[in-house]
Amino acid sequence: MNDLRVNNISRSFGGLQALLEVSFEVTRGTIHGLIGPNGAGKTTLINILSGVISPTSGEVFYRGQALHRIPAHRVAAMGVARTFQNIRLFPAMTCLENVLAGQHLTAARPLLPRLLQLPSAYREDRELGVQSRKILTRVGLDAKASHLARNLSYGERRRLEIARALSFSPRLLLLDEPVAGMRRAEAAEVADLVRSLAGEGMTILLIEHNMAFVMSLCSRITVLNFGRVITTGRPEEVRGHRDVIEAYLGSGDNDA
Repeated sequence: MNDLRVNNISRSFGGLQALLEVSFEVTRGTIHGLIGPNGAGKTTLINILSGVISPTSGEVFYRGQALHRIPAHRVAAMGVARTFQNIRLFPAMTCLENVLAGQHLTAARPLLPRLLQLPSAYREDRELGVQSRKILTRVGLDAKASHLARNLSYGERRRLEIARALSFSPRLLLLDEPVAGMRRAEAAEVADLVRSLAGEGMTILLIEHNMAFVMSLCSRITVLNFGRVITTGRPEEVRGHRDVIEAYLGSGDNDA
């Protein structure tokens, strides 16, 4: 069963055609890679899928519901979470507070009980705190719960952003370069986390330049180049595809 269907998505910025008639489908509970050279349009597509921007034309459907004209907060409320290529955390807040901030969609937080300081408000805060600590444990940051985000290493900040994305229990997770700049051991830990999430039924679409990471994780991969889909297929099919090789390495004729 398909969780996500991208149908002929195009997006232009003035005279620049960032995406042109991009189409592919993502099966529920799988890890689907989205790769391509720099400037291929990958992040633009993730921005469309998450409601940050709208397509110039085309459609996106998530579990049968149209996403392509819905603002970002409504996309998130439907169970779609994302991370960003450029890390976006609250640097002056602790790790725990960053995860708590991401729970605004699942928390009831009624105003009156909080104004009156009723036990129900305290009870919900305790429950949210417990859940946030469980998420931090899952990404390997339980020991850093009280540390400010700005004091974390680069790899830890990447994992914290994933933790925040997980804070409202999404069903579709969009990861934009989740292991960029990480050491091999750190990337392996993130790979294990992503596998476990998919094993629990979460659908994951990820952008990544680390080809070993992508090839080892993804059941299917879509390749973009100059805003167009070159191919979609299994890792072994994509790896040997002539157009994919030329997109990354250039053709022998051009080199000549």
